[in-house]
Amino acid sequence: MLGTAIALNYRIIFDNRIPWDAYFSFDNRAIVMTGGGFERHPLANYFFNWIREFAYLFSNGKKDETFRLVLAWCSNLAVSLSLVQIYKYLKNIITLPKKISVLILFFFSFFSTPILLSFTPETYTYTLLFLVLFNYYAALKIRKEEKIPATALALAALSIGGLTITNIVKVYIPLLFEKNVFRNWRKFGNLVLRVLISVSVFVLLFLYRLDFKFLNFLNKSSEQYEKFSNPKVTPIWDMIASWFFGGNMLFSGFVIKDYHNKKGFQYKALFMDVYTSWIPYVFVATVLLLVLWSFVKNFKNKFVQILMISFLVDIVIHCVLKFGLHTSYIYGGHFIFVVPLLLGWLFYGYKDSPKTLSFLYVTVSVLFFYLAINNVFRMVEFFNFLEMYYR
Repeated sequence: MLGTAIALNYRIIFDNRIPWDAYFSFDNRAIVMTGGGFERHPLANYFFNWIREFAYLFSNGKKDETFRLVLAWCSNLAVSLSLVQIYKYLKNIITLPKKISVLILFFFSFFSTPILLSFTPETYTYTLLFLVLFNYYAALKIRKEEKIPATALALAALSIGGLTITNIVKVYIPLLFEKNVFRNWRKFGNLVLRVLISVSVFVLLFLYRLDFKFLNFLNKSSEQYEKFSNPKVTPIWDMIASWFFGGNMLFSGFVIKDYHNKKGFQYKALFMDVYTSWIPYVFVATVLLLVLWSFVKNFKNKFVQILMISFLVDIVIHCVLKFGLHTSYIYGGHFIFVVPLLLGWLFYGYKDSPKTLSFLYVTVSVLFFYLAINNVFRMVEFFNFLEMYYR
Protein backbone atom coordinates (compact mmCIF):
# COMPACT_ATOMS: atom_id res chain seq x y z
CA MET A 1 0.00 0.00 0.00
CA LEU A 2 2.76 2.46 0.96
CA GLY A 3 4.81 1.89 -2.18
CA THR A 4 1.73 1.89 -4.41
CA ALA A 5 0.51 5.23 -3.06
CA ILE A 6 3.93 6.84 -3.46
CA ALA A 7 4.54 5.41 -6.95
CA LEU A 8 1.17 6.44 -8.38
CA ASN A 9 0.95 9.89 -6.83
CA TYR A 10 4.51 11.16 -6.55
CA ARG A 11 7.69 11.29 -8.68
CA ILE A 12 10.22 10.61 -5.96
CA ILE A 13 10.76 6.87 -6.53
CA PHE A 14 12.03 7.56 -10.03
CA ASP A 15 12.41 10.87 -11.81
CA ASN A 16 14.69 10.76 -14.84
CA ARG A 17 15.87 14.30 -14.07
CA ILE A 18 17.00 13.49 -10.53
CA PRO A 19 20.08 11.20 -10.45
CA TRP A 20 20.61 11.04 -6.70
CA ASP A 21 19.76 12.26 -3.18
CA ALA A 22 16.07 13.13 -3.59
CA TYR A 23 15.43 11.54 -0.20
CA PHE A 24 17.89 10.35 2.42
CA SER A 25 20.76 10.17 -0.10
CA PHE A 26 19.33 7.20 -2.02
CA ASP A 27 20.51 7.05 -5.64
CA ASN A 28 17.33 5.60 -7.16
CA ARG A 29 17.72 6.71 -10.76
CA ALA A 30 21.47 6.04 -10.94
CA ILE A 31 21.00 2.55 -9.46
CA VAL A 32 18.04 1.61 -11.65
CA MET A 33 19.64 2.83 -14.87
CA THR A 34 23.26 1.74 -14.34
CA GLY A 35 23.49 -0.31 -11.14
CA GLY A 36 25.66 2.39 -9.55
CA GLY A 37 29.42 2.80 -9.66
CA PHE A 38 31.45 -0.35 -10.27
CA GLU A 39 33.83 0.47 -7.41
CA ARG A 40 31.10 -0.08 -4.81
CA HIS A 41 28.51 -2.12 -6.72
CA PRO A 42 30.65 -4.33 -9.00
CA LEU A 43 27.91 -6.53 -10.49
CA ALA A 44 24.79 -4.50 -9.68
CA ASN A 45 24.45 -3.38 -13.30
CA TYR A 46 23.47 -6.90 -14.38
CA PHE A 47 20.94 -7.26 -11.57
CA PHE A 48 19.28 -3.90 -12.19
CA ASN A 49 19.23 -4.45 -15.94
CA TRP A 50 16.81 -7.29 -15.20
CA ILE A 51 14.77 -5.17 -12.78
CA ARG A 52 14.58 -2.29 -15.25
CA GLU A 53 13.63 -4.46 -18.21
CA PHE A 54 10.99 -6.18 -16.09
CA ALA A 55 9.47 -2.78 -15.25
CA TYR A 56 9.57 -1.79 -18.93
CA LEU A 57 7.42 -4.82 -19.77
CA PHE A 58 4.52 -3.27 -17.89
CA SER A 59 5.16 0.39 -18.79
CA ASN A 60 5.74 -0.24 -22.51
CA GLY A 61 9.24 1.16 -22.22
CA LYS A 62 8.11 4.39 -20.57
CA LYS A 63 9.46 5.79 -17.29
CA ASP A 64 6.01 6.68 -15.99
CA GLU A 65 3.91 5.89 -12.92
CA THR A 66 3.58 2.25 -14.02
CA PHE A 67 7.35 2.01 -14.24
CA ARG A 68 7.63 3.44 -10.72
CA LEU A 69 4.91 1.10 -9.48
CA VAL A 70 6.71 -2.03 -10.68
CA LEU A 71 9.97 -0.82 -9.11
CA ALA A 72 8.13 -0.18 -5.83
CA TRP A 73 6.44 -3.59 -5.89
CA CYS A 74 9.76 -5.34 -6.50
CA SER A 75 11.21 -3.50 -3.50
CA ASN A 76 8.18 -4.35 -1.40
CA LEU A 77 8.46 -8.01 -2.34
CA ALA A 78 12.15 -8.05 -1.41
CA VAL A 79 11.52 -6.51 2.02
CA SER A 80 8.51 -8.78 2.64
CA LEU A 81 10.60 -11.86 1.85
CA SER A 82 13.29 -10.52 4.19
CA LEU A 83 10.74 -10.35 7.00
CA VAL A 84 9.68 -13.93 6.22
CA GLN A 85 13.29 -15.11 6.49
CA ILE A 86 13.76 -13.29 9.79
CA TYR A 87 10.64 -14.98 11.17
CA LYS A 88 11.90 -18.36 9.96
CA TYR A 89 15.24 -17.73 11.67
CA LEU A 90 13.50 -16.81 14.94
CA LYS A 91 11.20 -19.82 14.70
CA ASN A 92 13.43 -22.54 13.26
CA ILE A 93 16.96 -21.61 14.32
CA ILE A 94 16.37 -19.94 17.68
CA THR A 95 13.12 -21.93 18.26
CA LEU A 96 11.30 -19.08 19.98
CA PRO A 97 7.61 -19.27 20.84
CA LYS A 98 5.33 -17.69 18.24
CA LYS A 99 4.30 -14.90 20.60
CA ILE A 100 7.88 -13.68 21.03
CA SER A 101 8.80 -14.17 17.36
CA VAL A 102 5.84 -12.10 16.19
CA LEU A 103 6.67 -9.28 18.64
CA ILE A 104 10.28 -9.11 17.43
CA LEU A 105 9.18 -9.29 13.79
CA PHE A 106 6.68 -6.44 14.20
CA PHE A 107 9.28 -4.44 16.11
CA PHE A 108 11.74 -4.81 13.22
CA SER A 109 9.12 -4.15 10.54
CA PHE A 110 8.62 -0.64 11.98
CA PHE A 111 12.33 0.19 11.80
CA SER A 112 13.03 3.07 9.43
CA THR A 113 15.15 0.85 7.16
CA PRO A 114 12.42 -1.69 6.23
CA ILE A 115 9.90 1.15 5.85
CA LEU A 116 12.08 3.12 3.43
CA LEU A 117 13.40 0.13 1.52
CA SER A 118 9.87 -1.23 1.01
CA PHE A 119 9.38 1.28 -1.82
CA THR A 120 12.97 2.23 -2.71
CA PRO A 121 14.67 0.63 -5.75
CA GLU A 122 18.21 0.51 -4.38
CA THR A 123 21.03 -1.97 -3.80
CA TYR A 124 20.35 -1.93 -0.05
CA THR A 125 16.84 -3.28 -0.61
CA TYR A 126 18.03 -6.47 -2.24
CA THR A 127 21.17 -6.74 -0.12
CA LEU A 128 18.89 -6.94 2.93
CA LEU A 129 17.06 -9.89 1.36
CA PHE A 130 20.18 -11.74 0.23
CA LEU A 131 22.00 -11.26 3.54
CA VAL A 132 19.05 -12.43 5.64
CA LEU A 133 18.46 -15.37 3.31
CA PHE A 134 22.12 -16.40 3.39
CA ASN A 135 22.36 -16.07 7.17
CA TYR A 136 19.32 -18.32 7.56
CA TYR A 137 20.71 -20.84 5.06
CA ALA A 138 24.16 -20.83 6.70
CA ALA A 139 22.61 -21.28 10.15
CA LEU A 140 20.68 -24.33 8.91
CA LYS A 141 23.86 -25.84 7.49
CA ILE A 142 25.87 -25.22 10.66
CA ARG A 143 23.11 -26.57 12.88
CA LYS A 144 23.10 -29.78 10.80
CA GLU A 145 26.92 -29.82 10.97
CA GLU A 146 27.10 -29.69 7.17
CA LYS A 147 29.51 -27.66 5.09
CA ILE A 148 28.31 -24.81 2.86
CA PRO A 149 28.98 -25.98 -0.73
CA ALA A 150 31.11 -23.99 -3.17
CA THR A 151 28.11 -23.34 -5.45
CA ALA A 152 26.18 -21.71 -2.61
CA LEU A 153 29.21 -19.62 -1.66
CA ALA A 154 29.68 -18.50 -5.25
CA LEU A 155 26.01 -17.53 -5.60
CA ALA A 156 26.13 -15.66 -2.29
CA ALA A 157 29.34 -13.86 -3.28
CA LEU A 158 27.84 -12.82 -6.62
CA SER A 159 24.54 -11.63 -5.15
CA ILE A 160 25.73 -10.10 -1.86
CA GLY A 161 29.21 -8.93 -2.85
CA GLY A 162 28.05 -8.09 -6.36
CA LEU A 163 25.58 -5.52 -5.03
CA THR A 164 28.01 -4.02 -2.49
CA ILE A 165 31.59 -5.23 -2.56
CA THR A 166 32.36 -4.78 1.15
CA ASN A 167 29.62 -7.26 2.06
CA ILE A 168 31.41 -10.15 0.38
CA VAL A 169 33.43 -10.79 3.54
CA LYS A 170 30.16 -11.66 5.33
CA VAL A 171 29.68 -14.64 3.02
CA TYR A 172 32.76 -16.33 4.48
CA ILE A 173 32.18 -15.62 8.18
CA PRO A 174 29.98 -18.74 8.76
CA LEU A 175 32.77 -20.95 7.36
CA LEU A 176 34.84 -20.16 10.45
CA PHE A 177 32.27 -22.01 12.55
CA GLU A 178 31.94 -25.22 10.58
CA LYS A 179 32.63 -28.25 12.74
CA ASN A 180 36.31 -29.07 13.33
CA VAL A 181 37.37 -26.93 10.36
CA PHE A 182 40.55 -25.81 12.14
CA ARG A 183 41.32 -29.21 13.65
CA ASN A 184 41.22 -31.29 10.51
CA TRP A 185 43.59 -30.43 7.65
CA ARG A 186 41.36 -32.03 5.04
CA LYS A 187 38.37 -29.97 6.16
CA PHE A 188 40.47 -26.80 6.27
CA GLY A 189 41.83 -27.50 2.80
CA ASN A 190 38.30 -28.06 1.53
CA LEU A 191 37.24 -24.73 3.06
CA VAL A 192 40.10 -22.92 1.33
CA LEU A 193 39.19 -24.57 -1.98
CA ARG A 194 35.54 -23.52 -1.69
CA VAL A 195 36.55 -19.94 -0.91
CA LEU A 196 38.98 -19.84 -3.83
CA ILE A 197 36.34 -21.14 -6.24
CA SER A 198 33.74 -18.59 -5.16
CA VAL A 199 36.23 -15.71 -5.14
CA SER A 200 37.54 -16.72 -8.57
CA VAL A 201 34.05 -16.70 -10.07
CA PHE A 202 33.37 -13.27 -8.55
CA VAL A 203 36.70 -11.76 -9.65
CA LEU A 204 36.42 -13.07 -13.22
CA LEU A 205 32.95 -11.60 -13.68
CA PHE A 206 34.05 -8.34 -12.10
CA LEU A 207 37.14 -8.08 -14.31
CA TYR A 208 35.00 -8.86 -17.34
CA ARG A 209 32.83 -5.86 -16.49
CA LEU A 210 35.98 -3.71 -16.15
CA ASP A 211 37.38 -5.05 -19.42
CA PHE A 212 40.19 -6.44 -17.20
CA LYS A 213 41.44 -2.94 -16.33
CA PHE A 214 41.82 -3.52 -12.58
CA LEU A 215 43.73 -0.29 -11.92
CA ASN A 216 40.53 1.61 -12.71
CA PHE A 217 38.91 -0.07 -9.71
CA LEU A 218 41.79 0.84 -7.35
CA ASN A 219 41.86 4.47 -8.48
CA LYS A 220 38.09 4.88 -8.31
CA SER A 221 37.89 3.20 -4.88
CA SER A 222 40.47 5.61 -3.52
CA GLU A 223 38.47 8.57 -4.88
CA GLN A 224 35.25 7.25 -3.34
CA TYR A 225 36.86 6.75 0.07
CA GLU A 226 38.15 10.32 0.06
CA LYS A 227 34.76 11.64 -1.04
CA PHE A 228 32.62 9.78 1.50
CA SER A 229 34.96 9.65 4.52
CA ASN A 230 35.59 13.32 5.25
CA PRO A 231 34.24 14.29 8.69
CA LYS A 232 31.29 16.72 8.73
CA VAL A 233 30.57 19.48 11.22
CA THR A 234 28.36 17.11 13.23
CA PRO A 235 30.28 15.43 16.09
CA ILE A 236 31.29 11.88 15.22
CA TRP A 237 29.59 10.42 18.32
CA ASP A 238 26.31 12.03 17.26
CA MET A 239 26.60 10.76 13.68
CA ILE A 240 27.13 7.26 15.08
CA ALA A 241 24.25 7.52 17.55
CA SER A 242 21.73 9.45 15.43
CA TRP A 243 22.52 8.08 11.97
CA PHE A 244 24.42 4.79 12.04
CA PHE A 245 22.55 3.10 14.89
CA GLY A 246 19.53 5.32 15.42
CA GLY A 247 18.73 6.39 11.87
CA ASN A 248 18.26 2.80 10.75
CA MET A 249 15.71 2.20 13.48
CA LEU A 250 14.11 5.44 14.63
CA PHE A 251 13.47 8.38 12.31
CA SER A 252 14.84 11.71 13.46
CA GLY A 253 13.65 15.11 12.28
CA PHE A 254 14.16 16.01 8.62
CA VAL A 255 16.16 18.71 6.86
CA ILE A 256 15.30 19.99 3.37
CA LYS A 257 18.13 21.13 1.08
CA ASP A 258 18.31 22.60 -2.41
CA TYR A 259 19.94 20.37 -5.03
CA HIS A 260 20.44 20.39 -8.80
CA ASN A 261 21.33 17.74 -11.38
CA LYS A 262 24.26 19.68 -12.90
CA LYS A 263 22.12 20.31 -15.99
CA GLY A 264 20.04 23.12 -14.58
CA PHE A 265 17.16 21.19 -12.99
CA GLN A 266 16.55 22.30 -9.39
CA TYR A 267 14.92 20.02 -6.83
CA LYS A 268 14.41 19.65 -3.10
CA ALA A 269 16.24 16.89 -1.20
CA LEU A 270 15.34 15.45 2.20
CA PHE A 271 17.89 14.33 4.79
CA MET A 272 17.80 13.20 8.41
CA ASP A 273 18.87 15.56 11.16
CA VAL A 274 20.44 14.38 14.42
CA TYR A 275 18.10 13.78 17.34
CA THR A 276 17.03 16.89 19.21
CA SER A 277 15.48 15.23 22.26
CA TRP A 278 16.92 12.93 24.90
CA ILE A 279 14.19 10.29 24.37
CA PRO A 280 15.48 8.94 21.01
CA TYR A 281 18.97 8.65 22.47
CA VAL A 282 17.55 6.60 25.34
CA PHE A 283 15.71 4.41 22.82
CA VAL A 284 18.88 3.78 20.81
CA ALA A 285 20.95 3.16 23.94
CA THR A 286 18.37 0.69 25.26
CA VAL A 287 18.31 -1.32 22.02
CA LEU A 288 22.12 -1.40 21.92
CA LEU A 289 22.27 -2.52 25.56
CA LEU A 290 19.88 -5.36 24.74
CA VAL A 291 22.06 -6.34 21.77
CA LEU A 292 25.23 -6.30 23.90
CA TRP A 293 23.44 -8.19 26.66
CA SER A 294 22.50 -10.85 24.12
CA PHE A 295 26.10 -11.08 22.91
CA VAL A 296 27.48 -11.45 26.46
CA LYS A 297 24.79 -13.92 27.50
CA ASN A 298 25.30 -16.07 24.41
CA PHE A 299 29.03 -15.48 23.95
CA LYS A 300 29.80 -19.15 23.32
CA ASN A 301 26.96 -19.49 20.82
CA LYS A 302 28.45 -19.72 17.32
CA PHE A 303 25.29 -18.34 15.68
CA VAL A 304 25.55 -15.22 17.81
CA GLN A 305 29.25 -14.93 17.02
CA ILE A 306 28.48 -15.01 13.28
CA LEU A 307 25.93 -12.21 13.63
CA MET A 308 28.20 -10.02 15.76
CA ILE A 309 31.23 -10.42 13.51
CA SER A 310 29.05 -9.48 10.55
CA PHE A 311 27.81 -6.43 12.47
CA LEU A 312 31.39 -5.45 13.37
CA VAL A 313 32.32 -5.34 9.68
CA ASP A 314 29.91 -2.44 9.18
CA ILE A 315 30.88 -0.77 12.45
CA VAL A 316 34.50 -0.71 11.30
CA ILE A 317 33.62 0.54 7.80
CA HIS A 318 31.30 3.34 8.90
CA CYS A 319 32.17 4.21 12.49
CA VAL A 320 35.93 3.59 12.53
CA LEU A 321 36.89 4.34 8.92
CA LYS A 322 34.01 6.85 8.73
CA PHE A 323 33.00 5.84 5.20
CA GLY A 324 29.61 7.43 4.52
CA LEU A 325 29.06 8.07 8.23
CA HIS A 326 27.26 11.37 7.52
CA THR A 327 24.59 9.43 5.58
CA SER A 328 24.89 6.10 7.37
CA TYR A 329 21.11 5.96 7.86
CA ILE A 330 20.86 4.58 4.32
CA TYR A 331 23.18 1.61 4.92
CA GLY A 332 20.86 -0.28 7.27
CA GLY A 333 20.10 -2.98 4.71
CA HIS A 334 23.64 -4.23 5.28
CA PHE A 335 23.38 -4.81 9.01
CA ILE A 336 20.22 -3.72 10.86
CA PHE A 337 18.62 -7.19 10.54
CA VAL A 338 21.18 -8.33 13.12
CA VAL A 339 19.26 -6.44 15.82
CA PRO A 340 16.04 -8.53 15.78
CA LEU A 341 18.03 -11.76 15.48
CA LEU A 342 20.19 -10.90 18.49
CA LEU A 343 17.09 -9.89 20.41
CA GLY A 344 15.76 -13.33 19.59
CA TRP A 345 18.89 -14.94 20.99
CA LEU A 346 18.53 -12.83 24.15
CA PHE A 347 15.04 -14.23 24.71
CA TYR A 348 16.42 -17.71 24.04
CA GLY A 349 19.14 -17.22 26.65
CA TYR A 350 16.47 -16.78 29.33
CA LYS A 351 13.99 -19.40 28.14
CA ASP A 352 14.11 -21.02 31.58
CA SER A 353 13.73 -17.76 33.50
CA PRO A 354 10.07 -16.60 33.37
CA LYS A 355 10.68 -13.33 35.24
CA THR A 356 13.48 -12.22 32.93
CA LEU A 357 11.44 -13.27 29.90
CA SER A 358 8.54 -11.15 31.11
CA PHE A 359 10.87 -8.19 31.67
CA LEU A 360 12.30 -8.53 28.16
CA TYR A 361 8.86 -8.89 26.62
CA VAL A 362 7.57 -5.76 28.35
CA THR A 363 10.74 -3.81 27.47
CA VAL A 364 10.56 -4.68 23.76
CA SER A 365 6.81 -3.96 23.76
CA VAL A 366 7.40 -0.45 25.19
CA LEU A 367 10.19 0.14 22.66
CA PHE A 368 7.91 -1.04 19.88
CA PHE A 369 5.11 1.29 20.99
CA TYR A 370 7.39 4.32 20.96
CA LEU A 371 9.02 3.27 17.68
CA ALA A 372 5.68 2.85 15.92
CA ILE A 373 4.33 6.22 17.06
CA ASN A 374 7.52 8.08 16.16
CA ASN A 375 8.00 6.49 12.74
CA VAL A 376 4.36 6.84 11.70
CA PHE A 377 4.51 10.51 12.68
CA ARG A 378 7.72 11.00 10.67
CA MET A 379 6.24 9.26 7.64
CA VAL A 380 3.37 11.75 7.74
CA GLU A 381 6.03 14.47 7.54
CA PHE A 382 7.61 12.60 4.63
CA PHE A 383 4.29 12.59 2.77
CA ASN A 384 3.94 16.31 3.43
CA PHE A 385 7.33 16.77 1.76
CA LEU A 386 6.17 14.69 -1.21
CA GLU A 387 2.94 16.67 -1.47
CA MET A 388 4.82 19.97 -1.55
CA TYR A 389 7.62 19.08 -3.99
CA TYR A 390 7.00 15.79 -5.79
CA ARG A 391 3.41 15.78 -7.03
